[in-house]
Amino acid sequence: MPPSLLERSDLTVLLVGSGGREHAFATRLVESPRLDTLLVAPGNAGTAGIATNVSIDADDVDALVAYSVESGVDFVVVGPEVPLAAGLVDRLDSAGVLAFGPTAAAARIESSKRFAKELMQEHGVPTASMMSFTDFETASEYVMAQETPIVVKVDGLLAGKGVVVASDHEEAVRALREWLGQGGSGVLVEEFMAGQEISVFAFVDGERVSSMIAACDYKPVGDGNVGPNTGGMGSYSPPVSAVWNPEMDSRIRREIMEPVVAALASKGSPFRGILYAGLMITVDGPKVVEFNSRLGDPEAQVVLPRLKSDLLGVLICVAQGDVSAASLEWDDQSHVAVVLASEGYPGKYATGFPIDGLDEMPPGVTVYHAGTRLEDGAVLTDGGRVLAVSAPGGTLQEARLRAYDGAARIRFSDSFYRGDIALVR
Repeated sequence: MPPSLLERSDLTVLLVGSGGREHAFATRLVESPRLDTLLVAPGNAGTAGIATNVSIDADDVDALVAYSVESGVDFVVVGPEVPLAAGLVDRLDSAGVLAFGPTAAAARIESSKRFAKELMQEHGVPTASMMSFTDFETASEYVMAQETPIVVKVDGLLAGKGVVVASDHEEAVRALREWLGQGGSGVLVEEFMAGQEISVFAFVDGERVSSMIAACDYKPVGDGNVGPNTGGMGSYSPPVSAVWNPEMDSRIRREIMEPVVAALASKGSPFRGILYAGLMITVDGPKVVEFNSRLGDPEAQVVLPRLKSDLLGVLICVAQGDVSAASLEWDDQSHVAVVLASEGYPGKYATGFPIDGLDEMPPGVTVYHAGTRLEDGAVLTDGGRVLAVSAPGGTLQEARLRAYDGAARIRFSDSFYRGDIALVR
């Protein structure tokens, strides 16, 4: 019998994705004593410096499966949500390749907000009340009869940007017209929840939920949380103790994470991977804003640096269905990440600008690449969210100052970043 993957030190691993999350994964995977070769498809300029990039798009399921089989890949780690929803893990399993991430059926917890909402309602998981619509006229009539602010969400994947918190009826109707008026996918209309939003993550093996870790993300593009939602403009971990503490951890596990994992298993769709609960800590306790089927970005850039364990070993244990076999340890330092973006993001933006200052980081400060590419040896911008500068500290304020010190040293045309990440009073 061949040795299990956990017993080997010569593994070839394929990491799927090209964002900052994947660069953060790659940075930790290359530290594993089990790893021999790390491949990243398609990767970015950052992953090119520590692994071998493969020119296959993350959503090209056929090509990824064929490459994994033909290249003798031992283990595949799927980072982004689109290939998960498209069934990449299912296809790899059928081809005999072990992969980390949920099946397409389990990934519906993210790919269909309506499915997730109905699952929560059926099993008594606390969340905002909602109505779903596929018809613009019916939806707009309903919205006009509700109090504002009100939340409108696309029932599907839109890179973290398919949500509008409408301050008035006109804004809500504009969102409905954009997403339904042209025969688009369905939408959910939800009550607005006030409170502190946090992101909670756990490794799940289909039945069991690991110890959890939390972070805070900044979705709106501008300081003070103004402007349209983005994929995330910065993050910090852990949240302040008034929000994230042992009592809250226990309550979220008991009322939210474990019931949802059990519910998915009961439907024949056991979840294996990283379960991400976006929560609002309201006056009535934690309530679910949404679930995601993968690690967040830019939360990955503050969560993964806190992991003291061998990441590759943890991922293999989860994929093999036994998270209890993994040794999970987290450090207690604060970590802050600041995203540098292209002017115009999340709308239209230009790319192809040289990036300077990447080699000027203070000790301990890490730059994670997202929208970058290599061209003739130069690192160029190649996306809306370009980089995330992450730093640890003994306190949140110390980590924040170090992250912003690093961000200020990076230069490229048409760049911007928020100035209030982790500014917690």
